[in-house]
Amino acid sequence: MGRLDGIRAVITGAASGIGEATTRLFIKEGAAVVLADIDDDRGERITDELGERCRYVHADVSREGAIDAAVVAAAGAFGGLDCLFNNAGNTGSTGGLEEMDLATFDRTVAVHLRGVFLGIRAAARIMRPQGHGSIINTASVAGLAANYGGHDYSACKAAILQLTRTTANEPGEDGVRVNAICPGPIATPIFARAAGLDGEQAQRTVDFMTAALSELAPIRRAGQPVDIAEAALWLASDASSYVNGQAIAVDGGLLTGPLRRQQQPAVEGLLEMLRQSARQAPHP
Repeated sequence: MGRLDGIRAVITGAASGIGEATTRLFIKEGAAVVLADIDDDRGERITDELGERCRYVHADVSREGAIDAAVVAAAGAFGGLDCLFNNAGNTGSTGGLEEMDLATFDRTVAVHLRGVFLGIRAAARIMRPQGHGSIINTASVAGLAANYGGHDYSACKAAILQLTRTTANEPGEDGVRVNAICPGPIATPIFARAAGLDGEQAQRTVDFMTAALSELAPIRRAGQPVDIAEAALWLASDASSYVNGQAIAVDGGLLTGPLRRQQQPAVEGLLEMLRQSARQAPHP
């Protein structure tokens, strides 16, 4: 018996990274999933691999009607919708404030903030009448603290957290829960996309990012997409039926502050310099 038996879900950004891992885990645990993405090749290949409880829909989440179509596909293929995971995203701007490109800024807002709003709205329209449902939004530690992403990306993730709270309040009265996951340093192809790589080229960088991110948090490893997938599974399941309007950080402790293992040598060095200064200073 799977943890998500009978659950019908739509997952956006599902052809790679967190979305792909979540799709695979949901299917393994008994769910039926509509995989929504703009990477048709990977999306259709994953769908063919996962079998009859998986469907693929091309969806640019920034466009009105795209997620509605994915929701309709889920209802048509599986008879309803119990979970929407608003996970699609892009890298946003990588330069400094003065170098930011306005077109990139607008695209980041469209994919992240507009896309999440459109997803919540589309899901609420089918979930509220049925009296239950779980909407999950991918936010980020970049929405909780500075310098974990570009200005546009970080601002959108912070806005998603507030949108999660405000929308959780309204459809919550009809049994529909809205929560957010805030990933920390997760080894996914999104970093490669910031370097101009895409598709399979981006996929081939995941092992490199796993090594590169391994020392950023107190837990000494990079986060993996399945770490986020497990959090999404819990939020999709009845195990979290009284959890609503929350932001759950899955970050290995990144937000707890500077790493003690990096701070301690600096503190010891400062103490030694103070001792030397005291020894060398002239007596009053």
